Amino acid sequence: MLGRFGSAAAALGTLVALAPAAPALAEETTCRGSLGAVTVDNLRVPEGARCVLTHTRVEGTIKVERSAVLGARRVRVIGNVQGENARRVNVIRSRVGGSVQVKQGRAARVFRSFVNADIQYDANRSRLAASRNQVGGNIQVFQNSGGVRIARNRVDGNLQCKENSPAPRGGGNVVQGNKEDQCAGL
Repeated sequence: MLGRFGSAAAALGTLVALAPAAPALAEETTCRGSLGAVTVDNLRVPEGARCVLTHTRVEGTIKVERSAVLGARRVRVIGNVQGENARRVNVIRSRVGGSVQVKQGRAARVFRSFVNADIQYDANRSRLAASRNQVGGNIQVFQNSGGVRIARNRVDGNLQCKENSPAPRGGGNVVQGNKEDQCAGL
């Protein structure tokens, strides 16, 4: 016989066993240098660093910080690739489950990649390119000043370009939605 306290302890043990487990926090890998064919949760390229990814799988998001450089070739990203104030973000022959967002930085290139959501270039100062991609959402290019080339993309959403100087160049884009403003002729 367990007695009065034994029964309470047994009941508490049952409640603890039935309680849902706390969610595990995703780990963040800091990249300085290069990573090959490994799998990581989230990846961060810290301020001023250079990171080269080849055949890497990222289960979450890649964040490229101020003055940092990302070279991603044949990578698979479940989340987004985000660069804010980055020096360069290149995504080549890769698959991105979310968006590629490069804002207030310098150069970027997305080439021969599958991007499930959007490609967004906003207020960047150097050369940008989006070429030969399959984009499930939109390509949005706003207020860039270093020149933009948008060519031979297949876009399920819209191709939107505003307030870029010079105006974007390119062509051969197949767009299911609308080609708008500066990109109307592309």
